[in-house]
Amino acid sequence: MRPGRLERLRLVLRLAMTVIYVGAGCLHLAAPHGFLAIMPPAIPFPRSVVLFTGVCEIAGGLGLLFPVTRRLAGVMLGIYAICVWPANIYQAFWHVPLPPLPDSWWYHAPRLALQPVLVWWALFAGGVLNWPFRSSPK
Repeated sequence: MRPGRLERLRLVLRLAMTVIYVGAGCLHLAAPHGFLAIMPPAIPFPRSVVLFTGVCEIAGGLGLLFPVTRRLAGVMLGIYAICVWPANIYQAFWHVPLPPLPDSWWYHAPRLALQPVLVWWALFAGGVLNWPFRSSPK
């Protein structure tokens, strides 16, 4: 892929990820009760964790917008996506209802399978890697 096209793709994915993470973070802060249901029982202080993750999502999403914080934000959002995977696994395997989301494997299987894509997306949007493209990262 030509460098100009690669950077346009990275920009589009960065802006999309910013919108998604800032929106999700605001939802964590405005309605934490909705996320408490999918917290695995072993997680201490679940409400505080939900609020903290909301702040992390907002900070990471905004961090992608600024060149000085972009790489760190990409790495941290990649780590974040790995850290929240247990909540998604818990919701799927223990059939935790979270209306209006469906409690079906038509919903859970793609969500679990695409979690590594979110890790890649954060790293790519943050300029940490270019895989699977051939250009070297900035």
